[in-house]
Amino acid sequence: MNHTLFAGAGWADTTPEVGGMLYGYNDDTYSTSCHDHLEIKALALRSGDAAPVLMMSFALADFGTACCTQTREAVAQACDIPFENVLASSTHTHSAPNCAGQAGWGDVDRPYLEGILIPGAVKAAKEALASMQPAEFAVVCGESEVGVNRREITVDGKSGFGQNFWGPQDKTMTIIRFRNIETKKGIFQFIHYGCHGTAAGNNHEISRDWIGIMTDRMGTETGIPTGFWNGCVGDIGPRIANGLTTGDIRHVEELGGRAALDAIRIARQFAHTPFECAPVTLHAEDIALPVRPLPAREVVETYMNTHERNGHYVNIDGLIHAYMCDAYDMYVSGGQLPSEKPLPVSVVTLGDAVAFCPTPYELFSEICLRIRDHGPCRHNLAMSLTNGYEAYLPSESALCRGGYEVECFCYGNVAALADNADTVLVKHFMRILNSMKRI
Repeated sequence: MNHTLFAGAGWADTTPEVGGMLYGYNDDTYSTSCHDHLEIKALALRSGDAAPVLMMSFALADFGTACCTQTREAVAQACDIPFENVLASSTHTHSAPNCAGQAGWGDVDRPYLEGILIPGAVKAAKEALASMQPAEFAVVCGESEVGVNRREITVDGKSGFGQNFWGPQDKTMTIIRFRNIETKKGIFQFIHYGCHGTAAGNNHEISRDWIGIMTDRMGTETGIPTGFWNGCVGDIGPRIANGLTTGDIRHVEELGGRAALDAIRIARQFAHTPFECAPVTLHAEDIALPVRPLPAREVVETYMNTHERNGHYVNIDGLIHAYMCDAYDMYVSGGQLPSEKPLPVSVVTLGDAVAFCPTPYELFSEICLRIRDHGPCRHNLAMSLTNGYEAYLPSESALCRGGYEVECFCYGNVAALADNADTVLVKHFMRILNSMKRI
């Protein structure tokens, strides 16, 4: 019998030795212990004779585009599949090594990337491909308040870090389970939800943060390997007991337990949800997003006259400094910014049931909600932090409040995106999804 869908799962331990730098807050936080092991989860999907699609989840914070591309190329070559068929997503834990390459956060941990992460990715991918079997899937959803909008509004109307209970949020936790079509034995399941992995704060323990507690417990209770893909991570932080969205390792355990309870509660719906067998389809293309003009030359020159070019700048200050240096060099050389920025996307659908819309950005909730609401599939899932990292992508309505995320958006790259990039992105995804549905 020629089944429509095949699925397989793979796994690799990618825990570094204790003593390395942990990425997420600055360039001088080093691990002193390991709270829980880092990992890669891989899901392989194939329909008929088409090339397989690999959806891979990495326990990292920001998977910098260059590092991510190097890893995807290694996987594609080792597995003999097209590069665009490898989707690599980071979970966004801030308690893992640096594979980002962002100015202000220190250098990429090359020994870790090339000695542990890439070999682990190849192992997990090969394991997933080798284990593919005739499969069917089901999708269940429910609300979770593990996350909370973290853009607390100050008395002067600006945005600062905190818990903003009335701010936009996509509270939907989606679980997709794949099982053998004949034996009904579970193959793999993954949880899609939007929230930063920052419950541990600026800690010294290697950890997957609350996400690891949740996926481990879910796997143990169901007997099915479980992965995690992040959704509207940009403006959503962990809802922890201290009233903030960063804490310590105790908050990781508390919130991870709460997330596991939510996931297990939602997963009970599988008992009365019909499974289906629909084809997996991938559409890859380069879309174009609008670019904002450089700041006025006098603004850039004033900055350069008051800041040492080779000075040490950390976190957002480092990002802004790199941007200003690049802008200054462009003015001096007479270079011109392009009007648009090309963005490669690999959109994946499972029949008319599920659509995966991947981007390398930390998407704001409003964007994810628009994709969810306007997409033609029953479950339209925006995926942040996938196939690279290009900083935050806020909704245009959030820009007037300013704040950390908006600064990262404006200064993340000298070819920073224009204010309406969110709308352009949503329209591209709707065009692609509607064209895929007609095929």
